[in-house]
Amino acid sequence: MKNDTNITELLHAWQSGSEQAFSDLSEQVYTELHRRAQKHMSQERAGHTLQATALVNEVFVDLLSIQLDFSDRAHFFRLASTMMRRILVDHARAQCAAKRGAGARHVTLLDWKVASGFQSHDVIELDAALSALAKLDKRKAEILELQFFAGSSVQDIAQFYEVSARTIERDGQFGKAWLHRELSMAS
Repeated sequence: MKNDTNITELLHAWQSGSEQAFSDLSEQVYTELHRRAQKHMSQERAGHTLQATALVNEVFVDLLSIQLDFSDRAHFFRLASTMMRRILVDHARAQCAAKRGAGARHVTLLDWKVASGFQSHDVIELDAALSALAKLDKRKAEILELQFFAGSSVQDIAQFYEVSARTIERDGQFGKAWLHRELSMAS
C-alpha cells in the first residue's frame, strides 16, 4: 500500500512540475512496467520479435508524453495495460501483414486454459473478442485486459474498481468463458 500511495503522490507532484518527482516516478514505474512486460512476454511464443524492454520503452514514452491527469497508481497502470494491448496488437498485425499468403505462423498471446483442450489464440483474434466483450460488458473486458496485458493481480483490480476480489474473480471467470466460446466459434 505504501508503494501505491508513493506512486500516486509522485504522479501528482510530477504533474505539478516537480523534476525530482518525475525522476523518482520514472524509476519506480519503469521497474514495475518491465516486471509486468516480462511476465507477459514469457507467455509469448519462443522467438517473438518484440522484447519486453522494447514494449516497456514504447509504453513508458507514450505514457510520459501524453498530457493527462493521472488520478492514482491504478489509473496509470490501467492506461499502461491499454497501451500494451494496442502495441501488441499492432505488432501482430504487422507480422501477419508481412507474412500474408506465405503460411504465416500465428503470434500467440498466452497459454491459458479455460476448459480442457483450449489452446492459445492469436493476439488479433483475442483483441477482436475483447472488443466484442466490451460492447456487452465493459468492466469484464477491462478486467481481462488488465490481467492479460498488464499482469495486474485480482487484488489490484479489485482495489481499482472498489469491489471485492471475489467479484473480480467471478467477472474474470465469466469473461474467460465468454472469450473461450467466441474464440472457439471463430476457429
